Amino acid sequence: MTVTIRLFAVARQRVGAPEIRVDLPEPATVGDLRRAAGEQYPELALLLPAMMVAVENEYVGDAVAVAEGSEIALIPPVSGGSAAFATPPAGTQ
Repeated sequence: MTVTIRLFAVARQRVGAPEIRVDLPEPATVGDLRRAAGEQYPELALLLPAMMVAVENEYVGDAVAVAEGSEIALIPPVSGGSAAFATPPAGTQ
């Protein structure tokens, strides 16, 4: 089966597209999807272990089944923010 996976942030930048198509065996799990995506898109391989996978708008683990036609997204870890917000302003504690 072939599934379409939406990409965000650094994953989208590495691939140069908002989504990818990945060929999977049937039946397949999210773990199978991670392996296949890394093999078929080597530019994502190092990112995949740290990425969250959402199926039908819910974060899921590697054991969850993937069906053809499911809405799937790879979400890279986020970081950042401003150091100005790390400590509350004086007098507000």
